[in-house]
Amino acid sequence: MHATRKLWTWLAVICVLSFAVLGWVGSEIYVKAPPIPNQVASTQGNVVFSAGQVQRGQEAWLSAGGQQLGTVWGHGAYLAPDWSADWLHREALALREIWAQRDYRKSFGQLDAGQQGRLNALLKVEMRRNTYDAASGVITLSPERAEAVQQLARHYKGLFGEAPALDKLREQYAMNANSLPDPVDRQALAAFFFWSAWSAATDRPGDTDLSYTSNWPHEPLVGNTPTAGTGIWSIASVLLMIAAIAAMIFFHATSKEQGDPTPPKADPLFDLKPTPSMRATRKYFFVVIGLILAQVGMGVITAHYAVEGKSFFGFPLAEVLPYVVSRTIHTQFAVLWIATAWLATGLYIAPAISGHEPKYQRLGVNVLFYALLFIVVGSTVTGWLGTLQHLGSNFGFWVGNQGLEYTSMGRVWQILLFIGLLFWVTLLGRGLLPALKKPSESRGLIAMVFLAALCIGGFYATSLVWGQHTHYSIIEYWRWWLVHLWVEGFFEVFATAVIALLFTRLGLIHAATANAAIVLETMVFLFAGILGTLHHLYFTGTPTSVIAIGSMFSALEVVPLAMIGIEAWRNYQRSKAAPWVQAYKWPILCFIAVGFWNVVGAGVLGFSVNTPIALYYMQGMNLTAAHGHAALFGVYGMLGIGLLLFCLRGLSSPAAWSDRLLQPMFWSLNIGLGMMVFISLVPAGIYQAWASITQGVWYARSAEVVHSRLMETFVWLRVPGDIVFSIGVFCLALFAWRLLTAGRRAPGQAISTGRPIKV
Repeated sequence: MHATRKLWTWLAVICVLSFAVLGWVGSEIYVKAPPIPNQVASTQGNVVFSAGQVQRGQEAWLSAGGQQLGTVWGHGAYLAPDWSADWLHREALALREIWAQRDYRKSFGQLDAGQQGRLNALLKVEMRRNTYDAASGVITLSPERAEAVQQLARHYKGLFGEAPALDKLREQYAMNANSLPDPVDRQALAAFFFWSAWSAATDRPGDTDLSYTSNWPHEPLVGNTPTAGTGIWSIASVLLMIAAIAAMIFFHATSKEQGDPTPPKADPLFDLKPTPSMRATRKYFFVVIGLILAQVGMGVITAHYAVEGKSFFGFPLAEVLPYVVSRTIHTQFAVLWIATAWLATGLYIAPAISGHEPKYQRLGVNVLFYALLFIVVGSTVTGWLGTLQHLGSNFGFWVGNQGLEYTSMGRVWQILLFIGLLFWVTLLGRGLLPALKKPSESRGLIAMVFLAALCIGGFYATSLVWGQHTHYSIIEYWRWWLVHLWVEGFFEVFATAVIALLFTRLGLIHAATANAAIVLETMVFLFAGILGTLHHLYFTGTPTSVIAIGSMFSALEVVPLAMIGIEAWRNYQRSKAAPWVQAYKWPILCFIAVGFWNVVGAGVLGFSVNTPIALYYMQGMNLTAAHGHAALFGVYGMLGIGLLLFCLRGLSSPAAWSDRLLQPMFWSLNIGLGMMVFISLVPAGIYQAWASITQGVWYARSAEVVHSRLMETFVWLRVPGDIVFSIGVFCLALFAWRLLTAGRRAPGQAISTGRPIKV
């Protein structure tokens, strides 16, 4: 107990110090972010972009789909271009061409090597010179560059409008015509794209060959190549990771770990009688499966748009379900169904652990269910309508689609969800309170479950920090607080603690051992994970300190994953500890699959894009998508399904339980996911990385590459994996349908008068 108290103390110290550093980095980003000009004008006094247009252009892009319609600084969807890289390359070509006509009366391609070399040298000087005047807030351009910018503005206004000459390009980008109907918004959009590209190539004040985005994207024409710091910190992070893994292996090899206890002769949960509130959680799990079906269906449609652009096997589906909407639902539902499964698990186990059913707990569980259902349906419908009807940035931010990946729902829905999460924490706390008050070996585990739940509810407040007019760099800073710390951080701590608690209740591990192990694992994970958030922010207009801190701590995130295979093996052995454990075979196998995908998806594929030098070339490419699919579904999704099955086991009739359906479900999901990742996404990502390294990010994300025969072949190669994966989803849905139609298990007495899980 004394050792465990020390671990809790260290955990508190680590969290306080880590968040202090993360907050300091945020203040540095705020101070050193690329300045937004009041005006962009030529040296002759001609105004190119006026006050407020950059900010309005950001809002216009987000309302048109934002991060579901290409990327800016590498974050978003992979089908349309990275607009900052696309603008930067097009501007460089246009400016060279203007100079060639001015100086030689020829096109650039007709010039000899010496003439081309001269213009290339001038181009780098022109594009990297910082002409922003902080006093007046004006960026000054040469007349020739101003002309090039105006040429590009016409291109993007036509692209987001209805220019017939750009119909094919729009189809390749999976864009509908007239994505921004308002001409004022289209002009402002060009200002935002210009600013994002200007920030990417222009040297920071007082620096040479170092832009506001640390020279991202790779663009040889303007001298955008990796900085020395990008390479040095990548090497340092790899060395630190190797040393930390070696230290961890040494620690485990020299530490004496208590063996697993002799399992009980009978299932400790066999006589568990669900309380009214526990039974009320049953409908949550069926909604989870419905959301999985919808998410997978949207994923199929979204992937197919990479081939046909606006059609689904010839049917003009984009007229009612454009790529922007299908991808928004696909990514948003992934987070929602996983979160719902975990929330429902917490509500299910709370009375089971404490042996106490709080007054009105069932009413609270039901109210929360319908509130969450209202939020899911409402945010989806309003986001869909807002996109189809082009209802503008105000509607998009407050009610519709904010245009931010994984955090797309409008602010009103975010506020309601935040209130719902706080209500969930209250319900969970009421259920766990008697167990928290009662001294026991498991009290530390129960406390960890509640503290993680408290963080889940509280940290969702980070989604409310940015506003409609917030600087894009600051939006990205807070968005990754939510996506990384909320989803990948505290939700994982919560789920890991819940699993450990369930295993102790089944008598498969010692409570004291699990208690210390969970605190230690949480300490190690958060030590790396809190500051590891910064690896998402290397090139989003942040200072170079972000690269240094983010690279070192994100490398440490891999360290605990190196030993996770051992834990998976132990769980497999525990599944054979006694004959009655076979009743929990498939939930336990789901937990084992979590270990596998933690190593492969979060570890191997995650680290492949984590170092600054790797991400410099791969940000916004399909290797990131490979990591995302393997980690999000493989780790968090399989964890959610495992918890779902565990809870449904206690809420359903044994006669309706079908291992015959769960076996193909489990293997199809995992094999199909592996096929999708390694046959399609990884090869596509490697090809794009080659294109990015050899030509530049603009080329890797161009229609020429994305719609090349090879890349479209990789898209079609997803089909076998998608089919196998869909069989698994179908088996899960059929399994749920059998449980639903078979009726509920006899509820019996309240748990407080039956036999609670022993604490």
